[in-house]
Parts: sequence; structure tokens; C-alpha cells
Amino acid sequence: MVSPEIATSGDVALRLRAPQAADVTVMFPGDLPGVPPTGLALAKAKDGVWQVTLPKPDSGAYRYRFMVDGVPTNDPNNPTLSQSNAMAWSLFYMPGAAFMDDQGVAHGAVAAVHYNSSALGRTRRMQVYTPPGYERGSDSYPVFYLLHGAFDSDDAWRSVGRAGFIMDNLIAAGTAKPMIVVMPDGHTSRFTMGRGGFSMGDFVRDFTADIKPYIESHYRVLTDRRSTAIAGLSMGGAQTLDIAFGDLAEYAYLGVFSSGIFSLRAESSEWETTHRAQLDDAALKDGLEIVWFATGREDFLVETTAATVALLKQHGFEVTYKQTEGGHTWVNWREYLKEFAQQIFQE
Repeated sequence: MVSPEIATSGDVALRLRAPQAADVTVMFPGDLPGVPPTGLALAKAKDGVWQVTLPKPDSGAYRYRFMVDGVPTNDPNNPTLSQSNAMAWSLFYMPGAAFMDDQGVAHGAVAAVHYNSSALGRTRRMQVYTPPGYERGSDSYPVFYLLHGAFDSDDAWRSVGRAGFIMDNLIAAGTAKPMIVVMPDGHTSRFTMGRGGFSMGDFVRDFTADIKPYIESHYRVLTDRRSTAIAGLSMGGAQTLDIAFGDLAEYAYLGVFSSGIFSLRAESSEWETTHRAQLDDAALKDGLEIVWFATGREDFLVETTAATVALLKQHGFEVTYKQTEGGHTWVNWREYLKEFAQQIFQE
């Protein structure tokens, strides 16, 4: 039995052998258009194999899991997984988008790196992409810190985000500079919805005290401002703004995907008050090469993005703001990474 199975037509069959089950559905976390939140029902054959066939989806990576009589179950026939903050998902990839396909070009490496967090008092993990040839050479590279969203983990940009393949293809095409990409874990505890779901301050302290110093002492990275970029999606976009405006002299390139200042209000902003010195420092603006925002028109944070862009412009920042189709999904975020990565570290 094969699952997932991609037919020559592009249709995708998902199968699960569960002869004693009474009900099996498959769930997708928002990226597959047309799938209701309750999932899709599988049909049971006489041999006890349940199956559903998906009409050819657009190119991209898709997470899924089965619900077997109400019990979450990964696809036992599919070894490919993608970790979120609270669970692991089965994953399949539909080829057809050149910028994130495996094109057979020279590949870099993505390593799971464990480090000691003095700020949090425990061992933590991050993913680090090094460009093709890094292990055999002696050159130093610019560094790009890439942050994930609230429902994800450090693994997300690597797996469902296709960051390694995207960077390999851009570097091979000569449209992006070879760089080191650092994908840390933006959560300091298990994420839950509602008050206290995540602590921005704890992660910012970990990033400043441990993540950035670890990278600068363990990898051949250039540490000047023009060689340092940071970007993030959703929660990671808000963290990007907190980190960068905590010490803006360290960063020349800022990217905010489907995000902004969550606490921003039209009449006042604690964030604005806290960061006023950085916001109004003309010298810091001179060394800031790119401030780039992108959000889908159907994204629930589009108004937050627009308000944040307006605030930064009010303080004299040159901001590029791109509205795209779509909503709060990896369909957009992979595209945003492709666009942003081609703009940073250029002459």
C-alpha cells in the first residue's frame, strides 16, 4: 500500500489500513483550498484500507494527519514529517514550482543545532542552513535570521517552508547571495491560544543573549550591519520588530511577513513609546537598507500590517509594503521568502 501516491494526473491518494475503524477523516491545517475545517472523509474498502483522492493541488508542501475514530494519527506509510509547536504532521510535496523544487543544483545543508540557553536555563534547538561549499571552504558569509509563526517550531521553515531548497535554487541561479540562514525556535514553552500563549520577551532575551552570539562564535559569519538580516512570519514578524528595534544598529535588512505590531492601536502604542529613541534616530535610518512587508489581502492580520507600515512611515522610515492574494498560509510565506532573500546582501 502506498500513501501518499501522486498519480500522473497530479491527483493525490491518501490511504490508511484500519480495518477495525468506524470513521476516518484527513485534516489539513489551512493550506489546501477547499478543504473544510472538519477535514475530508475517507472511504473504506473491503480490505480494510481507507482512501481519499485529492484533485491535483497547486505546487507546494502540504501537512496532513488522519483522525481515526477521533484519534489523531500520522500516516504510517509516509516517513516525511513536519513538526509544529504542539505536534508532528505527515507531509507530502507536489512539485511544479521551480523556485522550491529539488532542481538537482548544488545543495547546502540544514542542521539541527542544539545550544545552551543561558537566558532560559536549558538546552534549545535551532535549524541552520549553510550554503553549498561551506564545509569545504574558508569564506565568511552574511547571516539571515528567519523566524516562524505561532503554531510552528524551528522545523517549520525547513520542512513545510522548503527554505533549504528555496535558498539552493536562488543561489544556483545567482539571484541570491550565498548566506547562512538561522531558523530558531520562537517558542519558549508550549503554545496555547489566549492570554499567556507565548512570551515574546523570553524569546527576545534568548535570541540576544544566546542565539546570535552562538552563531557568531560557531559559524563563519560576517557580523557587520550590512551583513545581517532578520525576517519572520506572523508571531515571528512581531518578534523581528522587537529584536531589530531593540538594537537597530545591528540589522540592515528587515522582513515582516503577514504580521506587524500586535499591540498597536490607532490612538496610542506602548510599542511606539518603548522604541521611540530608535524610531526617531536619523543616523540609524541611514544604515537600514530594506524594510519589507508583505501580507495577503485575505489575511486576518492585514490591518495590523497596514497600521505598522503607517507608523514606521510616520517616523521617517522608507518601507516597501506588498499586498498579495491569499491569506495566512504557507502558500504566501514561501513566496515571501523567495522575494525577500533576493533583495538582501546585494551590492
